Amino acid sequence: MTSPPLSPTPRVTPYERDAHGAGPAELAPSPNLALDQLVRERRAAGESLVHLAFGEARLPLLPGVADALAAGARRTDYGPVAGREHAREAVAGYFARRGLPTDADRIVLAPGSKPLLMALQLTLPGDVVLPAPAWNTYAPQAALAGKRAVGVPVPASCGGVPDPAALRTALRRARADGLRPRLMVLTLPDNPTGTLAPPDLVRDVCDIARSEDLVIVSDEIYRDVVHDAAAIPFLSPADVAPDRTVVTTGLSKSLGLGGWRIGAARFPPGESGRRMRNGVVAVASELWSALSGPMQDVAAYAFAEPPEVVERLRDATRLHGAVARAVHRIALGSGALCRPPTGAFYVYPDFGPLRRELADRGVTDSASLARRLLEESGVVVLGGHLLGDDPRALRFKAATSLLYGDDEEQREALAAADPVRLPHIAGRLARIATAFARLTGRQAPAHDVPETAR
Repeated sequence: MTSPPLSPTPRVTPYERDAHGAGPAELAPSPNLALDQLVRERRAAGESLVHLAFGEARLPLLPGVADALAAGARRTDYGPVAGREHAREAVAGYFARRGLPTDADRIVLAPGSKPLLMALQLTLPGDVVLPAPAWNTYAPQAALAGKRAVGVPVPASCGGVPDPAALRTALRRARADGLRPRLMVLTLPDNPTGTLAPPDLVRDVCDIARSEDLVIVSDEIYRDVVHDAAAIPFLSPADVAPDRTVVTTGLSKSLGLGGWRIGAARFPPGESGRRMRNGVVAVASELWSALSGPMQDVAAYAFAEPPEVVERLRDATRLHGAVARAVHRIALGSGALCRPPTGAFYVYPDFGPLRRELADRGVTDSASLARRLLEESGVVVLGGHLLGDDPRALRFKAATSLLYGDDEEQREALAAADPVRLPHIAGRLARIATAFARLTGRQAPAHDVPETAR
């Protein structure tokens, strides 16, 4: 049977715009969601696939979260567009505990952080600067808002922020080409590289934003998934440039509530922050009206961080880090380059050192690399060309959070002292090691495969 194409809709760029820039000439589904649907369909048809293409945190539901949802089930009225006061106060407290004192009036809740990011694109003027590679939603949202995206390469040390020297050059060139960059999106920790920008780098980029008059949107939905928070310092752009930074967050990654769609934004103090917030609320009033009442009760409970939530955050972060590091070791053992993961649940291998061997097997770019992994080994990844990376590069994103299994397997993984030794995780890791080795016709090195899977 012939396998369907890796991406249901070919995408050279996230959106193709007409000659006048009036709007998207052809829309395509977001590639990570499209691939997730593809995996569901092919698994239903009996195929065995290792799914690394969708950044969903697979975690069991906390009982206290379920209780909060049930308690709020009778809330059927719309409520305030920005969110009910008790929920906004909980989010404000969440930020205050992280060193960002916040009034509840500076918080807006929404059905996920993605709508908030779109509302910011619609509210804030000018074109947008993005790190390259970046999460595959940022550029399409900019296009839908009538903006141009300026991609700036990330430094060798990490992703999520543009290289400072390259950023200055890109801004100068963009303005010479008639663009008006006024907005910059940063991701801390980063999706897709699974790394966290160090404080010095955050300060450098914020200094440029200040001198170039850029508003910063800091996507911090993975803030609570820093693998070793005691050893890896987190500095938010809101600490460095508080008057020009909007922070977005949510509960989809930290607590595995992606399908419940709960997001929040923190706006700067002062008049400029008030205008940004009011603009987002205006957009929200026309697009989603309000976060559903039951989900606001969930937000109030979870962002207040009772002991049950704190314990879950600790256990989940330990699991995410252990499995991401295992996939990182496999990538290095296959001959790829790969930044060590320090946050979130991604790795971003670069098979550039194996370009000659891969070319002999018909793999010459990220699209053909992803296709080869699917067709030869049943391993599904998100090619770098879908993330704003150079399409000729041999890079892809692997989401390691999908390796934990179903509900009972997830509970085992959360409780395990060494989750990569569990048979269900070890077996999937062994399959990834074999798939990476097959790319060049080699056998997987024994040390790449956990003992329990050999």
